[in-house]
Amino acid sequence: MANRCAITGKGPLTGNNVSHANNKTKRRQLPNLRTLRISLEDGTTRKIRVAASTLRTMKKRAAAATTEA
Repeated sequence: MANRCAITGKGPLTGNNVSHANNKTKRRQLPNLRTLRISLEDGTTRKIRVAASTLRTMKKRAAAATTEA
């Protein structure tokens, strides 16, 4: 399973670890993925992996939509 957000497509970033002696070694920064259960229109449920930052934005927009209505 790939480390990729199902909604935004965020994936791993690459860079360097830099030591105090300025030695550089490759590293990967992985997205903070969470597993969600969503229900589809046909009544079935499915698990998707979503980045935590995306989840925060979804909750924020859902709260804003309920207060406006």
